[in-house]
Amino acid sequence: MDIAILLLPEIILTIFALIVLGYDLIWPGRKAVLVTLTLVAVGLAAIGAIYTWGTNKTIMADTISIDDYGVLFKLAGLAATAMVVLLGMSYIPEGRRTQDAKRRLLAISRQGEFYAIMLFAAVSIMFLVSANSLVLIYLSIEFLSIASYILVGYLRDDSLSTEAAIKYFLYGSVTAAAMVYGMSFLYGVSGSVDLPTIAKVIAGTLPSPESLRGIVMPAVVLILAGFGFKVAMAPFHQWSPDAYEGAPTPVTAFISVAPKVGGFAVLYRTLIVALPYFHSDWGGTIAILAVLSMSLGNLVALTERNIKRMLAYSSIAQAGYILIGIAAYSQMGISSTLFYVMVYTLTNIGAFAVAIVISNALGSDSIADFAGLSQRNPSLALLMLFFLLSLAGIPPLAGFFGKFFLFTAALEQNLTWLVFVAVINSVLSLYYYLMIVKVMYVDPPESTVPLETPRPLAVAMGISAIAILVLGIFPTPLINLITTAAAALMQVSS
Repeated sequence: MDIAILLLPEIILTIFALIVLGYDLIWPGRKAVLVTLTLVAVGLAAIGAIYTWGTNKTIMADTISIDDYGVLFKLAGLAATAMVVLLGMSYIPEGRRTQDAKRRLLAISRQGEFYAIMLFAAVSIMFLVSANSLVLIYLSIEFLSIASYILVGYLRDDSLSTEAAIKYFLYGSVTAAAMVYGMSFLYGVSGSVDLPTIAKVIAGTLPSPESLRGIVMPAVVLILAGFGFKVAMAPFHQWSPDAYEGAPTPVTAFISVAPKVGGFAVLYRTLIVALPYFHSDWGGTIAILAVLSMSLGNLVALTERNIKRMLAYSSIAQAGYILIGIAAYSQMGISSTLFYVMVYTLTNIGAFAVAIVISNALGSDSIADFAGLSQRNPSLALLMLFFLLSLAGIPPLAGFFGKFFLFTAALEQNLTWLVFVAVINSVLSLYYYLMIVKVMYVDPPESTVPLETPRPLAVAMGISAIAILVLGIFPTPLINLITTAAAALMQVSS
């Protein structure tokens, strides 16, 4: 198959990003056209990715791996991009940040830049999930990071947005430096930046690969700093609450899921392809980070009263759950990680869509603003209930099956203690999720005026809700596809 065909998703997204930028420069303010172009680009890229299913080969001097594992993560990243584009169509910057009418108009008028950067971010995710070289991994992460920094600080006249972008940038710069330093260790011991070659050199090291543990494990820790930053796992999570709070809410939805799609995909690929010999060592490290992320995220979320900050700490806890699948190091571990990332993407974007409706109507991100939502908009309250229960892992929603899948993979690898900690944390998370449910259904509303849901947000929430319900009841078709992808990746590492 021709290389241009194999890279068709990336090519399509790049061309359309340039078209969107050019169109907005020539005919500014035509939001409907820009949104249409963006969604068409995402749709065509998805078709291109699906077309490569079953290919399983490396291209571009073995720097890019076109395989089923990457295809599924590409589709997850594209789904997140499309959903966030729908969220952005109806977003209005909060009233507390837009006192001046001219500033408010400026904040919502630069549409071309927003959608083009979204497409460029999607391109970086496409390369990241398929990266088979340390160099391409680093470049993809940095490209995704730069796009994310710009999106977080998109409201340039908003001090909170600017502050969030600066903090995000500073944390990202430090962790990127640590990551590339760790990569240099792996290059030093192997003389290569290709993941499979690194594994072969380490396996053939004399007198034994064990002699490299003193270099490889520090490298793993440093690399985990960079990957951990992208997926917001503790202790590399400090940026997320401020970035989530300061960014425009659609951007918050994007950075809560899209970098995780790329981050977890490349984290698993790097560890399982380049360092399978040391899986017992990095597996223990990942398990400890999972416990730290779950516990810290859930405990701090208990105290939050801002919906965006609460979802930020919830996101940290969710990263901890996903790490369980990586710690398991098995075909089922890969499958459970893939499944949970997809479910989390749909669920979290749905929750942020509800938050945008409330924010647009009341100009605030406080959880107290959800008071009486069941009376003002029963459908919206029900959808939020769906999303929260899925995040908590309550059946029959997909979040329950996702956690069950993760826990089963860990139990198969005798990680009973890790599953016990995860179950305790899942019970703990019920408190702050159900607190929002209590506010929506029990607390009296300050106003009885009905809340209207813009059509794009309704579409996004409807897709999310239907998907998590269907995947919770009928997960088998998706699991079969995921199992095929996991088997291909395990074969590479064997």
